[in-house]
Amino acid sequence: MTDVRDTQLDALLDRAADSGVDFDGLRVTADSDGYTLEIDDSDVRHENLTGSDVRATAKEDDVAPYVTNWYYWEEVVGHSGRHRRAFLRHAEGAEEHSVPERYEALRSGLQTEWGDVLVTATLAADGHRRYEIRHADDEGVDTAELDGYEDPLAAREIATYDETGRYRPLKTAPSLVSGWVFSGLDGRDAAETLDVLYPASVANWNLEREGELDVTHWRDTAERQTGIYDVVEELPSAAVDWVAEACCVDSQCLKRREWEYDADHELDADGGDGAFPCREPCSLVVAAARKWTKLEEEETRTYEFELTPSEKEQIEAIIDAVADDRTDEIREADVYEGANRYRARYLRAKRFDDEGNLSGTATHPEDGEDGHTEHDDEH
Repeated sequence: MTDVRDTQLDALLDRAADSGVDFDGLRVTADSDGYTLEIDDSDVRHENLTGSDVRATAKEDDVAPYVTNWYYWEEVVGHSGRHRRAFLRHAEGAEEHSVPERYEALRSGLQTEWGDVLVTATLAADGHRRYEIRHADDEGVDTAELDGYEDPLAAREIATYDETGRYRPLKTAPSLVSGWVFSGLDGRDAAETLDVLYPASVANWNLEREGELDVTHWRDTAERQTGIYDVVEELPSAAVDWVAEACCVDSQCLKRREWEYDADHELDADGGDGAFPCREPCSLVVAAARKWTKLEEEETRTYEFELTPSEKEQIEAIIDAVADDRTDEIREADVYEGANRYRARYLRAKRFDDEGNLSGTATHPEDGEDGHTEHDDEH
């Protein structure tokens, strides 16, 4: 049973007398003969009602959910925060399902995935919604076993470091720690918590949904760089694809990349499947691109190394493990894994000389036996 409060009924009558109510299937209007209350796709239609009649009718089981639903969205949430409102409506499928269907689902909780977190919307007795936010890895875990928070700003500390205590320069990286929960949030605090965890994700999601997302492609981003970063404009177009493949896929970032090389040239790299879009190359991508621009200036050389077939495959396995951040998953005892630490140490002992050159081959043999130059220090 949904509890319709006097404040809700007062607001309903005032709005009906002023401009009328037409929201989510509920219509209430007023004229000289009284009030008319009806619900779409139902047998509910009452005419010539007094204010007292409306109050009594609004508390009936087949009408009450529509009244409290109208009050929550129009009077509590309102329209001042359009991105927040759109997300909260999305979190309960408001555009796809009727009020009774949503209320039934909300009583047990409706979940929305947002990056690495789950947002659960539930129904209070008066029709207001309450929201819970937790890491997806903690789905089903009792809240008593998690660190509880209510202040959205507490999410700053949660988002700052990963499980190993390392700083997270990219807040949308799939490295958010688990073990926490924000409970009993209202709509404003729920949206603010998400924006702390994933900055601007709600706004950009809704701007894209409304066809208003302003996308800045690589060329435009590169051309506006100044100072030490202005060199990224020189990065070859093929290398921009490698940048996107390295930084902008689901395993590295939870955003869905919408920017391309320029408006007329798409990148071959997968843009990802994230719930919210990436509208421009981020600062981490630009900083990394500066390094890669310098590296791409180097001329290729031909080196000759002495390696067995298994050693060649091992070097490939080590690069893959580092690139995919799997080194911590490789057990010390698993010497059959190419990126195993002892396998790598054995390869280094066998194939590196005292100066650290693979197979004794200097990187810059013309500069001396160890191949070390000031040029290396610049990189």
